[in-house]
Amino acid sequence: MSERVRIYELARELGLTNKELIALLEKEGYAVRSHSSTLEADAADLIRDMVIAERQKEQQKKAVSKTLATAKAGAAKSAAKRAEKAAPDKGAAEKPVVDAAKEKDGEEDAVVGSEGAKELHLKAPITVRDLAEGLGKKPNELIGLLMTMNIFAAINQVLDVELVEKICERHGIVFVRERREKGRDRDKGGKPGQGGAAPLTVRPHRKVGRPPVVVFMGHVDHGKTSLQDYIRHTHVTSGEAGGITQHIGASVATVGDQSITFLDTPGHEAFTAMRARGVNATDIVVLVVAADDGVMPQTVEAINHAKAANLPIIVAMNKMDLPAAKPDKVLLGLQQNGITPREWGGETEVLPVSALTGDGVSDLLEQILLEAEMLELNADPDAPFEGLVIEAQMESGMGPTAHVLVRNGTLKVNDAVICGQCHGRVRALIDSQGRRVPKALPSTPVKVMGLSGVPDAGDKILACANEREARALAEEAIELARQDTLNVDRVVSLDDMFNMLAKEEKPELPIILKTDVRGSLEAITDCIGKIKSERISARIIHSGVGEISENDVVLAAASKAVILGFHVRVMPGVARFAKQQGVEIRLYSIIYELLQEVELAMRGRLQPDIKETPLGEAEIIQVFEISKAGKICGSRVNSGVMRVNAKAKVYREKELIYHGQVQSLRRYKDDVREVHAGLECGIRLDNFEDFEVGDRIELFEVVEIAPEL
Repeated sequence: MSERVRIYELARELGLTNKELIALLEKEGYAVRSHSSTLEADAADLIRDMVIAERQKEQQKKAVSKTLATAKAGAAKSAAKRAEKAAPDKGAAEKPVVDAAKEKDGEEDAVVGSEGAKELHLKAPITVRDLAEGLGKKPNELIGLLMTMNIFAAINQVLDVELVEKICERHGIVFVRERREKGRDRDKGGKPGQGGAAPLTVRPHRKVGRPPVVVFMGHVDHGKTSLQDYIRHTHVTSGEAGGITQHIGASVATVGDQSITFLDTPGHEAFTAMRARGVNATDIVVLVVAADDGVMPQTVEAINHAKAANLPIIVAMNKMDLPAAKPDKVLLGLQQNGITPREWGGETEVLPVSALTGDGVSDLLEQILLEAEMLELNADPDAPFEGLVIEAQMESGMGPTAHVLVRNGTLKVNDAVICGQCHGRVRALIDSQGRRVPKALPSTPVKVMGLSGVPDAGDKILACANEREARALAEEAIELARQDTLNVDRVVSLDDMFNMLAKEEKPELPIILKTDVRGSLEAITDCIGKIKSERISARIIHSGVGEISENDVVLAAASKAVILGFHVRVMPGVARFAKQQGVEIRLYSIIYELLQEVELAMRGRLQPDIKETPLGEAEIIQVFEISKAGKICGSRVNSGVMRVNAKAKVYREKELIYHGQVQSLRRYKDDVREVHAGLECGIRLDNFEDFEVGDRIELFEVVEIAPEL
């Protein structure tokens, strides 16, 4: 069997990217699926020869071009000398010749720059700062110009394309809207003094490679966090209640001279929204499947999230060290859910690993780096900072903190930032190892201190020119959110009114929810909202991040609500105050228990279902009137039994005329507790004497049944 060569190995040897080599192979008629595909040794030699020959041709072309350029420069110098000798006025004749020579040099720039300094290429959205730098002006000068046009703009305000065209037209420049990469190449302009007009200074951009951001997804207890623990040599799982990851965390692992950023998402279905947010923040998905369990419901859910985000998937078949491991079962389950393993002719790598022994982990890391190389992940460290809030919480002694993943640019200490309805100045940056760092580059997770409040997980965080501008933007976001809550449709139909009345009659369980982090708060709120019942509803009247306070107890007492705490504590003074106010506080560390308690509490607020069980039936055959006891009906028991204190209904010609209970029974002259079918007795009903011969008495007992939601 002839030797075969991997595509990515050949690309590395030839100094090409995987995509470039795959494109070349497809052009030459070689069918390859990905960078992990193999190629015959003879075919690899042909490709080597082809690439080497092509490079030699390029070098020859460059040598010829250099020779021609040298010859042109020499001819230009000779022409300048001849003109200098022939002209009577040396100074007057010198300038046109030099300008002409410079114009020839400028023609080469025009090929790239399309009229050089006459055009300005920027990518939308365009802020005041971007346009000012493009025009070579200070931002305050451009803001002053906008004020003359009755436009009051901040330095980071986005401008309309039409307005940008007008401003450029005032400066004698043609604005071209296109991709920033193209504009960066085209806005080179000439050298100072060439072609007359001064060149435009566009902010420089440099795209550099960034580490991949990887998310581990899969079913609960399939070993996602344990697998990362082995990679990072840490022990995250031991700190989680029940061994289950409760909220998203981020860390960085070093592999040789490269690094990988990991996001750890919980496997429980309650954190679906958090897991989806984790996918949106990442580049590659590692799907962890236990070899003994196979594909489970949350595994399928994770596959759907990854596919919806159009992210590449690498499958880590964990727990291969167990005797019960069934690799074929895993492969079949993946195939049935749209993931075709490579060994079955598909595109997805399925790697056997063990978080316990570490077998296969190095292959998994190599595959992650290969996928990252194929994606050609880039970022611009010099661009304005933008990031994503992975998690946020209120920490004792630190105030509001946010775990931020840097997506582009560089975040530095003392930067002013805006994050949803929160703002602030970065007081400190703490990396995944707990160390304070002065800055964070793209794909780096850091904890940010200095925000004005706890932002929502998933919010974008952006850099601002100063803290005053950040505060203004945050206040604007708060005002917009307030207006959204006030925008209520006032048009009400009769159907709407009836529905409102029905809702008012429907009981509800008011809840005050406090959690340790924002992500848990969102997940639990979503779970409680999914508890459906036509008879009762659970309503979260207040929620927040942090420990339970006296204000929470006061609100619960006023609204008759129950306080639920998830991974939070209650100070002794607050607990005593809650007992005085009659407020119930429940604390949980596992989400399953919390949801079960909510359902039980909802059932407790419902009235029990009442069921009537028939006891017997009698017919009145004679009415006796006794001076001391009043009227007593002499009856014949047709079925069942007559019993004292049992509930009774009296019917006259199928019409109900009485609903009460049996006060006493008499058999001859004796009072008895019950009379069975076939016997006659005297029945005295509670507070009812208006009966007649022929009336029918039905007895029943009331049974209370625990209500269902």
